[in-house]
Amino acid sequence: MTEPTVLVADDEIGVRESVGRVLRHEGFRVIPAEDGDAALAALRQGGVDLLLADLRMPGLDGLELLRAAKLLTPEVEVVVLSGHGTVQEAVAAMKEGAYDFLTKPFERAQLVRTVRQALEHRALLLKNRNLQRRLDELVGAGEIIGESPAIRQVLALVSQVAPTAATVLIQGESGTGKELVARALHEGSPRSGRPFIRVNCAALPETLLESELFGYERGAFTGAAARKEGRFELADGGTLLLDEAGDLTAATQAKLLRVLQEGEFERLGATKTVKVDVRLVAATNQNLALLVKERRFREDLYYRLNVITIEIPPLRERGEDILLLAGHFLRVHAAKNRRDIDGFTEAALARLRAYPWPGNVRELEHAVERAVILTRGKMIDLGDLPPAVGQAEPATRVVPIPLGMPLDEVEQRLIEETLRLTKGNKELAAKFLGIASRTIYRKLKE
Repeated sequence: MTEPTVLVADDEIGVRESVGRVLRHEGFRVIPAEDGDAALAALRQGGVDLLLADLRMPGLDGLELLRAAKLLTPEVEVVVLSGHGTVQEAVAAMKEGAYDFLTKPFERAQLVRTVRQALEHRALLLKNRNLQRRLDELVGAGEIIGESPAIRQVLALVSQVAPTAATVLIQGESGTGKELVARALHEGSPRSGRPFIRVNCAALPETLLESELFGYERGAFTGAAARKEGRFELADGGTLLLDEAGDLTAATQAKLLRVLQEGEFERLGATKTVKVDVRLVAATNQNLALLVKERRFREDLYYRLNVITIEIPPLRERGEDILLLAGHFLRVHAAKNRRDIDGFTEAALARLRAYPWPGNVRELEHAVERAVILTRGKMIDLGDLPPAVGQAEPATRVVPIPLGMPLDEVEQRLIEETLRLTKGNKELAAKFLGIASRTIYRKLKE
């Protein structure tokens, strides 16, 4: 990895040279520019990561150069310098997109700290934009977002099963996205132009559920003032999702079995048989095989439903997808609430990735929605996340070091394990170890 490039634009040669010496000593590549026009020419050449621009220069001044830089290369961070700094000038620079404002004379440590922070901010923005690009590609291919091996396996099975007429049982913990998988099955089938109807079996009492599924005739029971078509009739030619199918009562299970076997039923209070062509998809967070053993679910219905089973993995088993999903929910809820938010801080990303998400994707969405509403900045930080997430203690990883191991091998093992923890992110690994990122590059070369 090449060292970051800093463009120093100042009409005072002493400032250019002193700033250049400090930054080169810290490992940065420095391009000097004697005025705004020369700096703009350098920006057009590309490869600049950070611009240090004097506020008052002949020709193109610092604010004009800042505006031009943001138009030409929006990803370049800008720090404005001034020997006559005022609050108004600082506010104007920040409004135009400057990362920070330094008043001359500034301390060497202050300069280095500001430059490093600006470059870290740029790297974080690029990381968030990269997540958004990957997200755009995945969303373009369908509603189920993810690229982990576990979710790829689910998507492969969905694409294989969707064009068939097979009954499908979808199993998974609450909040994993079972309805999304059911919709994907419908959209990928020849029935996609017909209705997709959902009924939550756990939300309705037995008598109401039966009437919802099969409909009723006028006068079938008190309050039945007119005939009503049930969900099976509404889904004719399409797909019916029985959500929380494990909560079906014994009587409803028997009637459902007949529909699956013969494709017909009677409305409540009717004698005439109704025939329907419906593909049934059942979803549950319960273990139906265990319910069968406990005689709480009909064995014959279980085997009718269980032609094809799709197991949805919990979010903790698809860690690669957490940040993609978080980015998706950020974009959705920022637009919904009219908030201009660039992404997540490194600390927030690390905590999102480490948290076990017992509530799965639904919990993650609620956490991001809350953060979007509560954050006061352009980046979501730890304090914006729900307390259970933001204050959770990250898992501690222990690196065993046997007595007698040479110090250079101890150092190598620590670096390797830290890189494994950060998934190869050398800058983040350097922060964890309290060393400069260039030290890691040097140690890896050695």
